[in-house]
Amino acid sequence: AQKMMKTDGVSVVFFGDGASNRGTFHEAANMAAVWKLPMIFLCENNQWASTTPYLTTTSVADISDRAQGYDMPGVIVDGNDVFAVYEAAKELVERARRGEGPAILECKTYRIKGHFVGDPEMYRTKEEVQKVLEETDPIPRFEKKVLEAKVMTEKELEAIRTKVQNDLSEALEFARTSPEPEVSALYEGLYV
Repeated sequence: AQKMMKTDGVSVVFFGDGASNRGTFHEAANMAAVWKLPMIFLCENNQWASTTPYLTTTSVADISDRAQGYDMPGVIVDGNDVFAVYEAAKELVERARRGEGPAILECKTYRIKGHFVGDPEMYRTKEEVQKVLEETDPIPRFEKKVLEAKVMTEKELEAIRTKVQNDLSEALEFARTSPEPEVSALYEGLYV
C-alpha cells in the first residue's frame, strides 16, 4: 500500500524465529523482494520456537542469512540493546525509503516468559532464565547507558518509571471497568 500510494511510509512485519520456518514467511519475503516493497521483516529471535530450541528446527543459525535467498540485506542486532536496534532499524528504514526494497532485521534476544499463559516451562530451568535476564535485561542496560552518557539523570529515569507505572495502572483500571465489546466488533479492522 505504501508503494502504491507513493508515501514514504515503511511497513514493518514482526514475527518470531519459529514463524521464519513457515511458508507464508518465505512467500511474503519473495513477493516483497520482487516488488521492491518498502518493508522490514523484523524477527524477534528469542531462541525458542514454542517449546523447542530454535536450532533444532532449522539448518541455519541466523535467520538473517535467509535474506540472501531473496536478494535483500539481512542484519543481526542485539535485540536487548535499545540503541543497537534503533540504529539498525533507522538504516533499514532509510534504505527502504530510497526505494531499495525490503530487508530482514534479526533481533537476537531471549524469551523470559513462557510461550503461553500457564506454560510449565519444563524445557528450561528457572536459573537459566534468571541468569539471562540479569545479564541482558534491556531496561537496566538502557538506564546504565543514558546515565553514563549523561543524557538523563536518575531523577528523570525515576519520573519515567513512575509515569509508566501510573499509565499501566490506569490502563488496567480502564480495561476492568469498560463494557465488553459487541460481538460484531470481532470483524472490524480485519485484513485477510
